[in-house]
Amino acid sequence: MSSIQYQQDADGIVTLTIDMPGQSANTMNTAFRADYAAAVERLQAERDQITGVIITSGKKTFFAGGDLNSLLAVQPSEKAALFERAQGMKATLRQLEKLGKPVVAAINGTALGGGFELCLACHARFALADPSIALGLPEVGLGLLPGGGGIVRLVRLLGLEAAMPYLQEGTTFAPEKAKALGLVNDTAADTEGLMRLAREWIQANPEATQPWDRKGWRLPGATELAPASLTFLRTAPVQLLKKTRGCYPAPMAIFSAAVEGAVVDFDTASTIESRHFVGLATGPVAKNLITTFFFQMNEIKADKGRPAGVPPKRFARVGVLGAGMMGAGIAHVNAMRGITTVLKDVTPEQAAKGKAHSEKLLAKRIAKGAMTEARRDAVLQAIVPTADAADLAGCELIIEAVFENRELKARVTQEAEPHLAPGGLFASNTSTLPITGLAQASAHPERFIGLHFFSPVDRMPLVEVIKGRQTSPETLAHALDYVKQIGKTPIVVNDSRGFFTSRVFGTFTKEGAAMLGEGVPAALIENAALSVGMPVGPLAVMDETSMALSLSVKRQTEADLAAEGKTLPAHPGWAVIERMADGLKRPGRAGGGGYYDYPEGEPKRLWSGLQAEFGQPGADVPFDDLRDRILYIQAIEAIRIVQEGVIECARDANIGSVLGIGFPRWTGGVLQFVNMVGLPAFAQRAAELAQRYGERFAPPALLLDMAQRGERFA
Repeated sequence: MSSIQYQQDADGIVTLTIDMPGQSANTMNTAFRADYAAAVERLQAERDQITGVIITSGKKTFFAGGDLNSLLAVQPSEKAALFERAQGMKATLRQLEKLGKPVVAAINGTALGGGFELCLACHARFALADPSIALGLPEVGLGLLPGGGGIVRLVRLLGLEAAMPYLQEGTTFAPEKAKALGLVNDTAADTEGLMRLAREWIQANPEATQPWDRKGWRLPGATELAPASLTFLRTAPVQLLKKTRGCYPAPMAIFSAAVEGAVVDFDTASTIESRHFVGLATGPVAKNLITTFFFQMNEIKADKGRPAGVPPKRFARVGVLGAGMMGAGIAHVNAMRGITTVLKDVTPEQAAKGKAHSEKLLAKRIAKGAMTEARRDAVLQAIVPTADAADLAGCELIIEAVFENRELKARVTQEAEPHLAPGGLFASNTSTLPITGLAQASAHPERFIGLHFFSPVDRMPLVEVIKGRQTSPETLAHALDYVKQIGKTPIVVNDSRGFFTSRVFGTFTKEGAAMLGEGVPAALIENAALSVGMPVGPLAVMDETSMALSLSVKRQTEADLAAEGKTLPAHPGWAVIERMADGLKRPGRAGGGGYYDYPEGEPKRLWSGLQAEFGQPGADVPFDDLRDRILYIQAIEAIRIVQEGVIECARDANIGSVLGIGFPRWTGGVLQFVNMVGLPAFAQRAAELAQRYGERFAPPALLLDMAQRGERFA
């Protein structure tokens, strides 16, 4: 038993210390399952000499959960083997649960997923009173369900309705919250106290059993007619479908396993849970989520894209040029992380308005009880509004966040850059203008980089880090350090017009306009986008971001390309956007209305004139085509971006598309979506869409070449 230390003290209490060699955390892999089964067999064999059992960890965390590498490798053809594996582990847990001796979990670190399931299979649980410890069953976030008895036991401990948020939403909690829920018996200040509580409980409960194994036990919250209130059972599936739109199978599988398991005996419920688990684990959505949001996200957290050999840097003083919503948002997230931020605008009054943005955000946190007044004062003190460029002196990084105008950006760069600390970085928050061109205004283009934030900055987790042609590896490394310091997720992008997110996002909005121009009803367009998991429809998005702004960017791009002897590819969506913004004077929400009307005090509604302007008799586009066009056009653009060398690895495209522009999370991101469909099948469907709707859907050469070679995006 290399992963479990077996020790028995003079009182007959056996302590099983889980400490897997060669791993920073304990995981439920093949070696652990074998060692745990061997430990339980030994406990059964020596049962008469045992007083009780304590399960604890020899690592900083108690147990990290399942082995996702092995789950990712399981194919649909291996369902039977996975089912037997799940049932085998559950049988071991059940043997220990029915040992006839008290079994206690001494939780000395975070226990999530399979780790918390180990704890639930014990008769009592005690934990360190450490708020940084996380407990719970978050499997749903990776498209899975708790497959080690977590659903069965949590429902039996809390009741069907009370358990649902912790299962369907994957909510985790600290030990004190677990104690309030009745999931932890008590907490201790230190490890010594934790072990003492465990031993005392064993001595006080020599014949401990689980509640559901006692005669007369009844499911909490159950009625004579049902395992929960009939209102809950009737409405919960409807609300769930409304929330997931059928794109995420895990929440519904959890609900089914919980309800079905609540009306049968424990062991049958456990079998039901395993069947649902296997269906999810071998399905595409779980594999997408595990690939992107576990493995690829962990690569970003581990600085996989950071240039090697560059010492890490922390920033203490940062300047922000422009106190509009974007600049004010950047200043706010800086201050929240303790970074002194000089917020400069053309007048002291404008700069002060930017600081007032933080005051409003912090007031909301105080009202919710999420922040103290002292903490608020410290954050506000870190923001220094000014109209004087000299106040930028000593900033290690200056970020310009002014309007998307090349001349204005050049002017503020040249005004502010001389005040940088020696070796300091200068960054542009542009969303479209090439960084290499903007860097021409800099005296040190090697220390110039793009930092594309997303609005609202305080809520959006992504920052697109754009390398200009002269950007040095040191500058890139330190820019990534800054992004992580302020708690954001960075992706690395090479320079190009529109970079990654703006280019991909633009295909989504223009495709919606093109559909409208074909006579597709606006409501159908919006619902097609929502049905595939986009957070909002393309017409609604265009209203919020302004069609006038889109046209301004388009015309600037056309002028820039003309100077290079090039032209902007035609797109049918532009005619609709120009008709709305220029002809009908409906440029979007800020302009009084666009595709939607915005009556004061009422919900927005689609403009009634759309049908008269764009409706066409006999227009009939299959709904499946609408859905595919929304996903495929974005994925095809992402492939072109990879083909051009703008994105170098799939993780940046996947994470960037989901966190930055709302590409459906269930897909795992734009390139993982292509992997899921299969490159040959994706290319074939793209060719079909190109034949029906235009060359913009034509499969790129890179896709065709990779499909022929049997490759995937990685």
